[in-house]
Amino acid sequence: MSRHLNAQTHAWLKVFAVSAHHLSFTRAAEELHVTTGAVSQQIKQLEERLGFKLFRRLPRRLELTDEGRRLAAVVDEAYQAVGQEVRRLRSGVMSGILRLRSVPSFLAKWLMPRLPRLQARFPDIEVQVIAEDSNISLRDGDFDLALDLNDGHYPGFSITALMDEVIFPVCAPALLRGKPPLRRPEDLAYYPLLHDVTAWRGSHDYAEWEHYLEAIAAPHVNVHRGYTFNRNQLTMEAAIAGMGVAIARRTLITDELKRGALIAPFAERVATGKQYGIVYAPGALDDRRVAAVHDWLVEEARRGRGE
Repeated sequence: MSRHLNAQTHAWLKVFAVSAHHLSFTRAAEELHVTTGAVSQQIKQLEERLGFKLFRRLPRRLELTDEGRRLAAVVDEAYQAVGQEVRRLRSGVMSGILRLRSVPSFLAKWLMPRLPRLQARFPDIEVQVIAEDSNISLRDGDFDLALDLNDGHYPGFSITALMDEVIFPVCAPALLRGKPPLRRPEDLAYYPLLHDVTAWRGSHDYAEWEHYLEAIAAPHVNVHRGYTFNRNQLTMEAAIAGMGVAIARRTLITDELKRGALIAPFAERVATGKQYGIVYAPGALDDRRVAAVHDWLVEEARRGRGE
């Protein structure tokens, strides 16, 4: 007789699971709404199909064989897993892997402090976080969602704007001690400048300083000097250490100004014309997991803006 697990065998396994739980054909029959004889017959047919005994039929009671105990444990675990998954599906719980790419500085300063809230909201979604610079091109298939800083144009992709970026100079209070006052842009000539060379996609080493000074119509200041870093976070750490004056991004300055680690010597804030946005391939939001995390990111951005 064939011993593969066909549909009939799976039906008998359900009868076996209930019988093993109660150790009684009578109580199993009551739960399954069949006769005791039907339960006994189906267990006998299952034993014949499997080729080994599942129960010892003792006077007034049943006892599982060693094989029966092992099979009962596996079958019970399988039914529990099925039941749990059905409950998840009914409640709308989503699971699986989601690849979330982000420019490193935005990931470290904006997203990382918020990730525990994402985990609490969707505990069954396994987020794979990938840090990549803006100057590395986005390629379809490399990610489900990408957080990027750009002008909003991504050929072949869709984008949801999150927030515009604004920049302004910052430095450590200790940097100003014993040096000429830093009241006007031309006073920058007396101070080292710090540069983030990966400010945005396609930017050059001194792009942030040049953009800021041009926007406020400042007199000519030589910005092609100082220290360069390939991460905004490293640039800010250098500024906190008193190495020079850096360009800060409003979105990425969290508590440095509040706790006095950095100060902003000039009042002018300048929009970069760039924005942080969620980039995704057409049709990506048809996946409920991707759509849920996308909407959560939008919600977090609105929360940050006080909306």
